[in-house]
Amino acid sequence: MGVSTDHHLALAAWQKEQSSKQLLLSDFRRQMLPAYGAMNTTEASPTYRYAKRAYFIIDKTGTVKFVKVMDNPLDLLDPGEVLKTVKAWAS
Repeated sequence: MGVSTDHHLALAAWQKEQSSKQLLLSDFRRQMLPAYGAMNTTEASPTYRYAKRAYFIIDKTGTVKFVKVMDNPLDLLDPGEVLKTVKAWAS
């Protein structure tokens, strides 16, 4: 599932446009992102209260198993890094 600070109607429009079946949640009021360290909280920053690009894997019990918060929002996660982590849990 994905979480975004975009309004839920914007997310629905994007899903329709992309024919995406991925579950997307809106944190429009920015209540969840700070708890996960995924929001810029530096008041002097021009991106204050903007979401950071972040990746989390949370298991069925609610335990956070993987966290990667990117410094640059243009950076994407290397899928190999996640695959390596998931394979290590299976061992």
